[in-house]
Amino acid sequence: MTGAVIAVAVVLIVVGGITASVVAYFRLQRHRADAVAMASYRKLAEEAVAQQESLRSQLAELGDRVKAVEALLRSVD
Repeated sequence: MTGAVIAVAVVLIVVGGITASVVAYFRLQRHRADAVAMASYRKLAEEAVAQQESLRSQLAELGDRVKAVEALLRSVD
């Protein structure tokens, strides 16, 4: 009877270890996939910031041109 209990306990410990290893492996794979997705989001965010800075400089240039046109129109009066 004691031998059977020990055998069952050993089998349960081995099965628990294998289960824990499989769960840890798939959790690691999910973490790697999340890291790849975050890297692509980071790249997208950097591109958005660069484009926003470009638009800001273009708006500033257009603002300067509008001021120049307004000054020209005022000088005509």
